[in-house]
Amino acid sequence: MRKNLKAKAYMYPMPVLIIGTYDENGVPNAMNAAWGTVCDTAQVAIVLSAEHKTVKNLLKTRAFTVAVADALNVIPADFVGVVSANDEPNKLEKTGWHTQKSEFVNAPVIQELPLVLECKLVSYDPQTEICIGEVVNASADERVLDENGKIDLAKLRPVCYDCSGHGYYTLGERVGKAFSDGLKLK
Repeated sequence: MRKNLKAKAYMYPMPVLIIGTYDENGVPNAMNAAWGTVCDTAQVAIVLSAEHKTVKNLLKTRAFTVAVADALNVIPADFVGVVSANDEPNKLEKTGWHTQKSEFVNAPVIQELPLVLECKLVSYDPQTEICIGEVVNASADERVLDENGKIDLAKLRPVCYDCSGHGYYTLGERVGKAFSDGLKLK
């Protein structure tokens, strides 16, 4: 038997993304955003409400980074989601994270987060609050790569958000092989 839930976009997994920007004075900022996805081969889409300092920053700099939060960084990742840079201008310092300027865009790379997408702003629609970024580079800490230089999810341990129970979870075990397992039904 199925139970109807209220109309809400229950999508799983919902990655916990940390959006990094610089303000007009070059001060790094970061915020937590769970409403993000891939929308093309080298583009991401993230819903960001206009009142966020991050949105003001990326509209000025036309650049931002998107880091995948991992299990080692749950506490600071949540902190940058519950504290606004509009109220706490140096909130990034409280996380203990360190930043360096991206080689490709005018935005900070958070060194502790193992997977980062460096993006140029393509568009921001204030009505829908959808931000589209073109990924110009992706970088990963070698500790999360396999022997072939590919991302190993077991090493990355990306964090996902549960919008129903307001929890953070890591991805589970591998249960199949994409573009292969389904061929068994041919």
